[in-house]
Amino acid sequence: MSEQISKKTPTDFLKHILGQQVFVRLNSGVDYKGVLSCLDGYMNIALEQTEEYVDGELRNRYGDAFIRGNNVLYISSI
Repeated sequence: MSEQISKKTPTDFLKHILGQQVFVRLNSGVDYKGVLSCLDGYMNIALEQTEEYVDGELRNRYGDAFIRGNNVLYISSI
């Protein structure tokens, strides 16, 4: 029986979520929700329609936000 195994890489995931709503957690524990407009190989992230959450509470809304990659703990699609 031959099964075709589909291997997905983190790069495939990131390409798939471009233009979609994402959740980004920073090493500091601050969270951002917004539309992923672009990112690079260093995980520098550009978000649109961004909301900033501190301790689960909405603190700020930004049109655009740029997050330096070395501060990113993880990114997930919503």
